[in-house]
Amino acid sequence: MIFASYWFLLFAVVTITVFRLLPGSGIKQAWLAVACAVFHWHFAGPAGVKPIIVLMFITYLAGASRRRWACVAGMAASILALCFYKYSLFIIGNAVAPISGTAASSLSALAAKALPGSPPLGVSFFVFEFVHYLFEVRRGGEPIRNPGKFVLFAIFFPSLVAGPIKRYAQFLPSLESAAGPGKNPADVAEGLARVALGFAKKIIIADQLTAYIDFFQPRFDTLGLGQKWIIFAAIAFRILMDFSGYSDIAIGCARIMGIRLPENFNWPYAARNLREFWTRWHISLSLWIRDYVYIPLGGGRHGWPRRIFNALLAFALCGLWHGPARHFVLWGLYHGCGLGVCTVYPRIPEIGRPLETLFRRGAFSAWAVTQLFAWLGWLLFFYPTHVAVHMGRQLFGL
Repeated sequence: MIFASYWFLLFAVVTITVFRLLPGSGIKQAWLAVACAVFHWHFAGPAGVKPIIVLMFITYLAGASRRRWACVAGMAASILALCFYKYSLFIIGNAVAPISGTAASSLSALAAKALPGSPPLGVSFFVFEFVHYLFEVRRGGEPIRNPGKFVLFAIFFPSLVAGPIKRYAQFLPSLESAAGPGKNPADVAEGLARVALGFAKKIIIADQLTAYIDFFQPRFDTLGLGQKWIIFAAIAFRILMDFSGYSDIAIGCARIMGIRLPENFNWPYAARNLREFWTRWHISLSLWIRDYVYIPLGGGRHGWPRRIFNALLAFALCGLWHGPARHFVLWGLYHGCGLGVCTVYPRIPEIGRPLETLFRRGAFSAWAVTQLFAWLGWLLFFYPTHVAVHMGRQLFGL
């Protein structure tokens, strides 16, 4: 975990303290831009920094031109870069190998030579923010003219590694306000509290749950039914504490400087239907998928069959965004199917309305069904499909 390293802790203390003490908006922003560049270079290295610099340059020029074709070309460049660095071997193995094993072997060898040891740091977040920026500019939004501000939008260190995914129209005014002369002492107190909460979630809860799961999961078949359900719950809470802990640290570090990042989690395990769950879980990603995939595909404007298809495609991409593996795609399709069922079942004459009435009046029933569905999905998220299905069956004694 980058945020738990001694280097990061020292870096964050120095960067944030100097930022708050420096006079003048321009000097503060220049200091922060340099610090963010140092952060990225330290953790990404030359091989990880170069591709992002190229994408930043392309995105900035495309946005500054305000030409529709340039914005589309810039978005395509970012998406192709993401596919190349993160999904080349996955695409070769799943699209080329079934057709020609020889061609797949040759392409894999070429990709292995061209690709770095790991994808550039934060490339998924970079690409989603750059696509968002160019999409909004193409739609008539004002581009970022100042190169320094664009750099800060692109490589702002708290959100660089694990989000939240920023929107430039919200981030830049907050940056300007934070760099201005006024200082709000409440920002420091609330930011420190948020950082402390994030570290507590990650280190005290998530890491301990990880150790517990790693010890017992290989023995899953031999455990009693109650113990299996405890591990099942531990898996669900581990990802919530781990991921929301990262978000809390990022949001807290930014808040100490007076910069507001979007919230990313809002008690998702309190949701009483799947649509509500996705308004509470990884909110910045959910909104990005809605605004830049689901709605451009047509959303729910063309009848429920098209709506279900759009949801399936959007969530398949959401799953694939998490990593180049089939089980991530299946996890996305699983949630897409769940949302499709939520759309269709009220239309079934004999059982739809009674179920809808039950879920509307029975808050516990609605909550239990929603959480069971979401938590079962985490098995698909973390484990190969056959392992996830086997564990799911064991939970119900099958």
